[in-house]
Amino acid sequence: MIDMTLEMAETAVRAAQAKARALRAPMTVTVVDEAGRLVLSARGDGTGFFSPETSRAKAMAAAAFKRRTGELADLVAKGGFWSTVPTILQGQILPTLGGSPSSSRSSTSLRACTTSPIRS
Repeated sequence: MIDMTLEMAETAVRAAQAKARALRAPMTVTVVDEAGRLVLSARGDGTGFFSPETSRAKAMAAAAFKRRTGELADLVAKGGFWSTVPTILQGQILPTLGGSPSSSRSSTSLRACTTSPIRS
């Protein structure tokens, strides 16, 4: 398992928040490790009530299945096994746009970082 440091997560959050400001899109950014354990979540100014929860669920989905959550949403829409996964996991994952597994060639990297642009 790759070690995820708070410093690495803070760097990712700062970069994502800067991009959100440039896009004028309030976002909550969540970073989890390879196992989907929370490392850091930062709720952006102007985001909605549930944005920390949805952001974390997207990050967990990206980490658990090692796919962008948009790809997972396409699989859910097709039905079959994937359509049951959100129910089976009782809302712990959210296969909708916004989550992306991340890695680098170095020995340390973050596993998933998501943004949740839900407005209040």
